[in-house]
Amino acid sequence: MERRNGRPIGRPTRHSAGRRRWRADVRCAGFLALAFAGLTTLLDWGSGGLTIARADLWALLAILVFATLRPPRVTAEEGWLTVCGWLCERRVRTDALVSIRQDGKIATRLVLRDAYGCSVALDPRVLLADPLLWHELETGARRSLERGIWRHGEDTLRQLGEQIDGGTAHAVLKASGLE
Repeated sequence: MERRNGRPIGRPTRHSAGRRRWRADVRCAGFLALAFAGLTTLLDWGSGGLTIARADLWALLAILVFATLRPPRVTAEEGWLTVCGWLCERRVRTDALVSIRQDGKIATRLVLRDAYGCSVALDPRVLLADPLLWHELETGARRSLERGIWRHGEDTLRQLGEQIDGGTAHAVLKASGLE
């Protein structure tokens, strides 16, 4: 594998798993931002105070609403997990994981760190929503554990796995009408 600054580069050729509802979530964020812009502009126009500068302000605020609501795109390939945000793309080797931490009590996020110094942070609900992402992460984490690279976070991974498996079982029972 080719390396740059001691870190592996390149992309695996295998088909990648990604969050299945990402496009729908981006569309929803766009609709909410457009609704915000339309409603605020309409209310300002109705009150008689709409000017070009204020319309620009409402448009700018709508862009900020969209930027706030747009979820990052998370994809997983064999041995890799990638999180694409607004400004950067961060990747971590799942088969060389050193630690998994769960930060926060209310707004939790998972922080994954690999042996090459790379790290990503993502919302655990992304893994709950897409079992294929979870499968890729868990497979890579098991390889890290087998190789003896893993240092911290086995309990976090186990708890997350139980939560995901329980949610999947609940969804299957609900879809089959057995709930």
